[in-house]
Amino acid sequence: MKEKIIIYQVLPRLFGNKVENPVHNGTKQENDCGQMNDFTLTALKKIKALGVSHVWYTGLLEHATQTDYSAAGIARDHSAMVKGRAGSPYAVKDYYDIDPDLASRPEKRMAEFEALIERTHKAGLKMVMDFVPNHVARQYHSDARPDGVADFGEADNTAQAFCPDNNFYYIPNQPLQGCFDMVGSEAEPYVEMPAKATGNDCFNARPSHNDWYETVKLNYGIDYCGGGYRHFEPVPDTWHKMLHILLYWAGKGVDAFRCDMAEMVPVEFWDWALRQVKEQYSDIVFIAEVYNPNLYREYIYRGRFDYLYDKVGLYDCLRAVVRMERSAYEITAQWQQVDDIRQHMLYFLENHDEQRLACDFYAADGQKGIPALAAAALMGGNPFMLYFGQEFGERGMECEGFSGQDGRTTIFDYWRVPSVQQWRKGNYCSKKLDDEARSLYLQYKQIMQLAAAEEAFVSGLFYDLMYINRQNANIDANRVYAFMRVAAGNRYLVVCNFSDTAGEVGINIPQHALDFLQIPAATYKAKDMLSGERYDITLSANEQARVKVGAWTAAIVKM
Repeated sequence: MKEKIIIYQVLPRLFGNKVENPVHNGTKQENDCGQMNDFTLTALKKIKALGVSHVWYTGLLEHATQTDYSAAGIARDHSAMVKGRAGSPYAVKDYYDIDPDLASRPEKRMAEFEALIERTHKAGLKMVMDFVPNHVARQYHSDARPDGVADFGEADNTAQAFCPDNNFYYIPNQPLQGCFDMVGSEAEPYVEMPAKATGNDCFNARPSHNDWYETVKLNYGIDYCGGGYRHFEPVPDTWHKMLHILLYWAGKGVDAFRCDMAEMVPVEFWDWALRQVKEQYSDIVFIAEVYNPNLYREYIYRGRFDYLYDKVGLYDCLRAVVRMERSAYEITAQWQQVDDIRQHMLYFLENHDEQRLACDFYAADGQKGIPALAAAALMGGNPFMLYFGQEFGERGMECEGFSGQDGRTTIFDYWRVPSVQQWRKGNYCSKKLDDEARSLYLQYKQIMQLAAAEEAFVSGLFYDLMYINRQNANIDANRVYAFMRVAAGNRYLVVCNFSDTAGEVGINIPQHALDFLQIPAATYKAKDMLSGERYDITLSANEQARVKVGAWTAAIVKM
């Protein structure tokens, strides 16, 4: 049986933080910081027990921070160019180094990282690492680069706005003059002359507070201000530098890269670089953050990506269904629109960019995510991603500092994740969780384990039942989504109930489904794998299948 990739995304900075009453906008000294060593073999095995195959350790690369690590040989960052006390993991300061925040001994951070890789693999898991190719921190400087490797911008001609072999874009003869605080907590303002273009394609010297002002855009050979002409021959210097970085980390045992804002980097680079990485590391996996559906196939087939985020399709749809803003039958259209590439689409319900399911701005109740989880995790054999704390109903409703009370878990501040703290304090035992969190965790565990280990859900046939149930009076197609999965004689009927109403529904099963799935019409002994309830169920084109399903949950009926 092939493996279904299930990724557990986690911020090491927050995972191991033990402080229960952190200070708003607090320093590392005040609020503490989780470390790589918090991922003990026991912790990793408990993560794996959820059905997880890969762990995405978010924020491993050294990035700009307001914490002073000059004693460890790292130059201080100007606070005006750092978002939050801890800084954004996506304002990378050194592509060849590990963030010192995450090490118990900052001077030994690379050794601690290498030990983390070893523990991850020993636990039977694979490591996913961020690759941030589009932009770097304003004060990027690599003090850990290997001998003979030139730093970014070291040989740039700063008098030219664009040059194919420059690593950055410049605004000649103009200093950076941000529409934001240029002083921060420093005595003097930040000075950058000439100004560099900002990471979100802001090609002027005055980025706004809403721009990615703490970052600078990397130059891959596209003259954005000169008609968008592409200068790819000879291969630009930035391409060579980025390939070297990928090979460096792959050589340390990283199994997969999650590539930040991949669509902002030309697909020609990905074709060139990924082909060479995969020639040396044939099993390595590349996951792209691409939001434009018009680019999906280009980045898969030409860019050589293994998987892409399915954000504007399935994620947005499921969120709206949970919030009762869209109908459940619309889920069908989402997988149909990418059916030819569905095996390449990565499904998720939460990540570091999105609001928590249980927050006040989304569903206000983690239980309401269970039918969406069943749909996303069980519909196909493509990857699924779980965000740490999601399985406990983490609410993300604290006002941490730079990140306000926005329903997200901060990536900018030294903080904690209360539900994960509770789980860790109980030595990763669900019995130590409160009743609500424990109930949710057990449901997640059951669904995720089925998604990972049951052949029907990993590689089995799939049949969407909504087209024949749209006008069915015995289900509410606005609030119920139903499908079947079959493999090796194991037959499943999954009914996802996005409503407050529990009860019995009648599902039409067309003859085409029985023929396609090779299921004889008959009455079967059945068990709901989520509730444990057993009953008889009839599969026939002439009689509805009667299924019991609770409110805001799913029936996963094995026959």
